Amino acid sequence: MIPRQTRIDAVGVTHPVVDFAHAPRIVSLVPSITELLCDLGLAPWIVGRTGFCIHPAALVKSIAKVGGTKDVNIGKLRALAPTHLIVNIDENEKPTVDALASFVPHVIVTHPLGPRDNLVLYRLLGSIFDRNEAAELLCTQFNCALSALREGRPQRVLYCIWKDPWMTVTRDTYIARMLEQIGWQQWSAQPEPASARYPVFSWSDQLVREIDMVLLSSEPYRFTEAHVDSLELQIGKPVLLVDGEMLSWYGSRAIAGLHYLNQLRQQA
Repeated sequence: MIPRQTRIDAVGVTHPVVDFAHAPRIVSLVPSITELLCDLGLAPWIVGRTGFCIHPAALVKSIAKVGGTKDVNIGKLRALAPTHLIVNIDENEKPTVDALASFVPHVIVTHPLGPRDNLVLYRLLGSIFDRNEAAELLCTQFNCALSALREGRPQRVLYCIWKDPWMTVTRDTYIARMLEQIGWQQWSAQPEPASARYPVFSWSDQLVREIDMVLLSSEPYRFTEAHVDSLELQIGKPVLLVDGEMLSWYGSRAIAGLHYLNQLRQQA
């Protein structure tokens, strides 16, 4: 018997276990969850994805694209006749999800806020889609990676996700909580904006004094080593180019992300 509580999604909806006698048709609007579904062995039942769902490349290349995470082509998605739609509170817009819910029977809402929430996510999808054994294997791998983490020297960091305008993340984000695993604390404006989890900021002497290091993410903005060199000259503080997928993608990618944190700790 699959525990009922593992099938409750982020908005409190309890989903039934899929009967594979009636093959599900899954659309994922979340890149990291598309990858997770494939790692759970569900690729044959994924009929739609966003253009940002790029992993694993060999499996997703044959899956139809339905737009982006926010600019979903509702007509294309409807034509795929999905039985299940998987979305995320941060990445997908509620009016779009509400419109899709009018014709998709099962809308599974996710919202991991920190690394350990991946365990719940694995079991949520594993239990709904009858992949409990695969989900538990991921849980074991995640816990092993987490236990192997070593806290580094405390750092006050500024994680940048965009330029022109410059944008960062608040401490109430998955990214900031990943960094906390090695003792790195994300910079916070005082007072921290209540409504903006990805606030715009401006460089100032005070801000530079408040940080030890800047992290330039490889996504969504494509920061490069040229940006690193330029910013180091500008602010006189260490700047590190980091793999945004490793720090912001939850799901199965989070396991590699935890190993990546150990690498960052050693570089700093």
